[in-house]
Amino acid sequence: MNAHLMLPMLPKRIDSEVKSGRTGGSAQAGDDDRRLGGPDRRQIGAAGIRSVRIAAVGDIHCGVEDAGSYRDVFAHVNPDADVLVLTGDLTRHGLAAEMRVVVGELQDVKVPVVAVLGNHDYEAGEQEVLAEILRARGVHVLQGDTFVLNEHVGFAGVKGFMGGFGRGTLTAFGEPETKAFVASALDEVRKLETALRELATPVRVVVLHYAPIAGTVIGEPEVIFPFLGTDRLAEPLDRFQASVVFHGHAHSGSFRGETPGGVPVFNVALPILRRENADRSYYLHDITLEPASLSAR
Repeated sequence: MNAHLMLPMLPKRIDSEVKSGRTGGSAQAGDDDRRLGGPDRRQIGAAGIRSVRIAAVGDIHCGVEDAGSYRDVFAHVNPDADVLVLTGDLTRHGLAAEMRVVVGELQDVKVPVVAVLGNHDYEAGEQEVLAEILRARGVHVLQGDTFVLNEHVGFAGVKGFMGGFGRGTLTAFGEPETKAFVASALDEVRKLETALRELATPVRVVVLHYAPIAGTVIGEPEVIFPFLGTDRLAEPLDRFQASVVFHGHAHSGSFRGETPGGVPVFNVALPILRRENADRSYYLHDITLEPASLSAR
């Protein structure tokens, strides 16, 4: 195992405390989600409050030479979480051989796995082959699709795209190439809207590769902000009251931000998680459900 892929240890509080974000419906993320480890879900269950714990990570950039580097880490997800979320860039060059290595690293994971592809996974033009390799293993690959974990929690996911944020957002004006670029971003937005509309669960978890807000790319050079995501993706998150969002891609960005409507957004790119807590190779996020709110709205 690589030295930087340490097995999960006891969580420690990150340096910058931030307030807990709003969640959709009647679920709430506990205050302890400010830690990369979160609260002990077994203790929550003992107190009579049901919860779902999500393990999330992206940007592992697995090459063919990395076989065996992640298997022990991912095996620890089983006692830690109810579902594993992978936010894209699972491979280094988008090769089928690399994705087969990823599948081997997931061999011991027993909980459901939800994933989106990232830009690296598109590099060789084999993205559909890569998606099928994951699906053959039982991974729920979301490309504008949904996955319902249970009657309370569902997932919607797309890769997302570039385009920039705020006044710096690229518009569809001028050359056909510019219009095609913007159309690609808008297509991802429409896929996300459709997926969120289909989800009837009170808790809606969104999985992306590209950032939907500028807040979680802060720390990267400003000149590359437009290539790290677009806040066009944020509008459906607020409109459909997403509960929490996970993305990757911005390796030097910020761990946490929120949409204009207050939806918490976590950048779970592996380099970010190593920076925030060297003892963790995935972020654990608890969504707790009050007993009175367990019925569907």
